[in-house]
Amino acid sequence: MLNVPAPSFPVPSSQQRVSAGGRNKTPLKPGRSLMDWIKVKSSGKDLTGLKGRLIEVTEEELAKHNKKTDCWICIRGGKSTENAGKEILNGAFSNSKHPQEADKPIHPRYDWFQTDSTVTMVIYTKQKDMSSDRVTVDYQENILRGEITVGDYSYLLLIELSHPIQNFEVNASGRTGNVELILQKKDHNVWKSLGQSLEGHDTFIKNSQRGIYYRKCRLSSLTEINHNTRLFCFELPQGCHLQVPVGHHVYLKITISGIEVVKPYTPVSQALITDLLKSSQDNEQYLYMMIKIYPNGSFTPKIDTLAIGDYVFVSSPRGCFRTAQVEKMEDIFLVAAGTGFTPMVKLLRHVLNRASNLRKVKLIFFNKTENDILWREQLENLCLTDKRFEAQFILSEPSDLWTGYKGQISHSLLSEAVARSKKDSKVLTCICGPNGFIDQGTRFLEGLGFSQEEIFVFRE
Repeated sequence: MLNVPAPSFPVPSSQQRVSAGGRNKTPLKPGRSLMDWIKVKSSGKDLTGLKGRLIEVTEEELAKHNKKTDCWICIRGGKSTENAGKEILNGAFSNSKHPQEADKPIHPRYDWFQTDSTVTMVIYTKQKDMSSDRVTVDYQENILRGEITVGDYSYLLLIELSHPIQNFEVNASGRTGNVELILQKKDHNVWKSLGQSLEGHDTFIKNSQRGIYYRKCRLSSLTEINHNTRLFCFELPQGCHLQVPVGHHVYLKITISGIEVVKPYTPVSQALITDLLKSSQDNEQYLYMMIKIYPNGSFTPKIDTLAIGDYVFVSSPRGCFRTAQVEKMEDIFLVAAGTGFTPMVKLLRHVLNRASNLRKVKLIFFNKTENDILWREQLENLCLTDKRFEAQFILSEPSDLWTGYKGQISHSLLSEAVARSKKDSKVLTCICGPNGFIDQGTRFLEGLGFSQEEIFVFRE
């Protein structure tokens, strides 16, 4: 018989045998124990040096930090913070399980962390084209209301904060779809909780199902545009972040004889041509409305009686226009009648500044008389400063001195006015005005071969 030694386990010199006699412990230097870490984590101090801000880090950048002296971490695949091991995460997550509809975007979720001076809420929307004009925030009497538009849906945060704040900042990332609300603490103390959730908090529903929210805005200035149109400037209240996206509108609400009356208006720029270098964040505190006064109207005569310092109620933005619709267009036609010009103001500035493939943008502007043409001088100046832009004025009741185009919207007039710059150019035609004008214009455009995808209607 062979003399085979009995098997032994653990194998001699293995790690299991080495530590079989007891657990080896590694002594920690003073100040690095678990209790010391808990104290640091609960201190509320900004140990990252980022003042509560998250920074975007690419995968390539993250891969560079692979040494023992680096302490970098990628959180949920979208954000990273330098020295993230020192970050104070408080984790008020949206933990509820939400049923997902087939065509509904992913339900956003949020968490938060704090430093000694700030609390940062991060909302994860997963929308790569997210921007700050899709976020409205109102802070009043320690209640924070944040509404984020995600496609046709509305996500709501509604919290009574556990501590007061001085102000806040809104940041949105088109790369990651994340929205940051950076709250500046009034007192530099540690928040044990974000606050009390109120009814409607963390809900994600269709925009049409969300009740319209209003805030009280002060009339700051009033400018005459022509004989019957005024430019009203309304100042947003403190603690309000509201930017109206291109092609969207708001509702104005006033009380007339004890009855609340509401009417939609599209905010415009302060001027058609402005010095972008002089624009500041302060301008975002104002909304400009170009309003035509109808003497026999039910709403505008009351608006016309407002004095500087009076208040009206202004809603959050509404609308379905997406700037992605115009960014790749080569030809853009804007067909407007009267105050139907107002949705075209911001759109015109946007396409001239952002549409990279744009060859031509043309405004076909219908009015009764010369005096009715809104911002005529500014439009003519824009024609001179940007050769891609053309304005065509058409009057239905011209004076004998008028030498320009005459008539009303028609198939023959549009066939000449909306000629493409080349046969197969990518084109979008936007139309706005009274309902009868829109219905006629849409039929004529379809008769000229424009598809439904090449026509966008703004309803007054």
